[in-house]
Amino acid sequence: MKHHYLLFIFCVISLNSLFSQNGEPVSIDSLERLSDLASDYIVNYNYKDGVENAYLLLELAEDADEEYYKFHAHNYLGTAYNELKDTLRAKKNYLKALDYARELKNDTLLIYIYNNLGNIYSEEKGNEEKGIDYYNKVIDLADSLGIENEKLTPTVNIAWTYIDGKKYDRAYPFLKKSLKLIENEENNIARSQLYMLLGRYHQKTQNLDSAEYYFKEGLYLAEKDSLILPAALISKDYANMLFSTGNFEDAYKSLLKYDKYNAQLFENEKLAQIQSANARFDVNEYRRNLEISKKEQAYQDELIEKSTEKILIMVVASLILIIILLILNKINQDRKKLINELKERNNQLRDSRDNAERLSRLKTEFLSTVSHELRTPLYGVVGLTSLLLDDKTLKKHENDLKSLKFSADYLLALINDVLQMNKMESNQVKLENISFNLEELVLSIVNTFEFTRLQNKNKMHYHIDHKIPVNLIGDPVRLSQVLMNLVGNAVKFTENGNIHINIELQDRVEDRAVIYFEVKDDGIGIPVSKQKMIFEEFSQLKSSNYNYQGTGLGLPIVKRLLELFNSQIHLKSKEGEGSVFCFSLSLKEDQAPAQSAGFAHEVYLDNLKESQKILVVDDNRINQVVTRRILEKQNFTCVVAENGVEAIERVTAENFDLILMDLNMPGINGMETTRRIRVFNKHVPIVALTAVEIEEVRNEIHEAGMNDIIVKPYDVERFYQIIKRNLSQNIEASTKN
Repeated sequence: MKHHYLLFIFCVISLNSLFSQNGEPVSIDSLERLSDLASDYIVNYNYKDGVENAYLLLELAEDADEEYYKFHAHNYLGTAYNELKDTLRAKKNYLKALDYARELKNDTLLIYIYNNLGNIYSEEKGNEEKGIDYYNKVIDLADSLGIENEKLTPTVNIAWTYIDGKKYDRAYPFLKKSLKLIENEENNIARSQLYMLLGRYHQKTQNLDSAEYYFKEGLYLAEKDSLILPAALISKDYANMLFSTGNFEDAYKSLLKYDKYNAQLFENEKLAQIQSANARFDVNEYRRNLEISKKEQAYQDELIEKSTEKILIMVVASLILIIILLILNKINQDRKKLINELKERNNQLRDSRDNAERLSRLKTEFLSTVSHELRTPLYGVVGLTSLLLDDKTLKKHENDLKSLKFSADYLLALINDVLQMNKMESNQVKLENISFNLEELVLSIVNTFEFTRLQNKNKMHYHIDHKIPVNLIGDPVRLSQVLMNLVGNAVKFTENGNIHINIELQDRVEDRAVIYFEVKDDGIGIPVSKQKMIFEEFSQLKSSNYNYQGTGLGLPIVKRLLELFNSQIHLKSKEGEGSVFCFSLSLKEDQAPAQSAGFAHEVYLDNLKESQKILVVDDNRINQVVTRRILEKQNFTCVVAENGVEAIERVTAENFDLILMDLNMPGINGMETTRRIRVFNKHVPIVALTAVEIEEVRNEIHEAGMNDIIVKPYDVERFYQIIKRNLSQNIEASTKN
């Protein structure tokens, strides 16, 4: 049964007495006092006394010929019978109250009775529209009287009726009106139930974020004001929504709340049933059954006089009392047992939570260690492969070397994906705000997939809106990860097809640009049934391209990274026709003029006339060979130190233009070595060589006195860029000094 807001509570005034002792006519104050009593009893579920007082009010109002109080008497009776689910008697009394309201031409009373009749008819199957008609009468009447606050109740009730009838499109306009009407109202009962209806509506229309918001807000208001019934209804609806989305743990918690509030309501329901029985058999048709009640009382008095029967009744009553006490004792014992079991379960859950947190920490440490250990040998593989590719005498092995480098790059990407997901699960990923060129970023991504594109015989197309600012401020690394995963996914599942990268300017808001990114392919497509699954970790679609099977981490990483950007990924796909992944980002335009690299480049070219000497500090023999050969290809003079102590001795004895410092070495590590060098040499650039993620060591290496970072295994071109940049800055600083 729906619990609408405006049922039967009216403004009443107190009185001094019901009857004068000398039999004078009943006063208006007496009728108002009696009306007040009837209302209070019904509000507090005491339907027996409420109906008795309502009938007494009706009798006295008829004697005094006061139609105003006749209206109230019938309205109270209608409310009581409606709460007791006696719809026929409720409707009968409401219709009589309607007649009196019309005779009195009292608009306020008409508002009350129209709403109550709307409650009756809106719950009768087939009469819902008739109920809505009564609600509309309330709204029209309130409009004519200019009483805005009286429009809230019927508007919400209309929305409620349509939602119960699953007519969500028709319910929505009334929900919006209700929100506007309640803006300035301090009515948490109405507001919590309105939020419950909004939650139901958004759940059924698949707007789950909004549904969750309104369910939570409604539950908060209900719990804040101890509104048991709204709290129970909202908890149940919220649990249903969480269950439908697969969030079983939170759904279970919400059901526990529902059980708690429902248990409290059970006592009220039980009281209502008792009062219902009393009201039906002891009070209904009060005036017509008065004589019957007197005869029954006389008969009971006669029975009581019979001592034997009286004793028997007392014995039976005693036995019943003993049985009840035994039952209550058993219930109490069971309750204690359940409480102990609950405590034990809570302890088990607490232990499980602590163990899960411990395992999560161990997993984080393990993955960090493993990723470092894997990256170190990969440095040798990637570096040596890059050098061999540049060796023209090995031209006939070029394809084999490219395949080797591709496999190494793929393994590196796999390691990075696992580490990235682990970092995001541990909330260690933070966005940076640095200037970058979007076109350069896209070209770099396109070039990265050139080998895979040729392998799958695809064509790559990209378009960047010319209205997009040249330089933007944001996190180019995370954006690059998003686009790399989306493009890689398109290339992997497309053969002999096309991949399109489209970037458009959607809007300009002050100094920010809203940019739309789209990666489109005409590959195998994704079935509708699988489109949610692919954003889950380690989920994959079957592919005919078995040469490029991933871990299923790419799209989950995209989803989580975009959440850091306050954005979300959208997918449009049809099996056999390709897929479109798109998202929008709000990025700040870099207003500062782009700095030209020309001066630094010229300084570097001038410096090439002199020999530049670089110290490589690394304990790994393979890494020494790779780094040395890469540097010597650019005509650098290279000196190798195998540990920190040897590095300090070399720097003390010789002058170096730059130092490449490995972080993890036996004895003193790269950090401590740098600190000791900075004691006597403040100017030589020191660049860290590490297989650890930049975010984990950035602050520490800068505090130690290092100038830059190179993450192993690195791209050779990127390696040269960092070396040249630091050499150029050192030359420029020397020139100024």
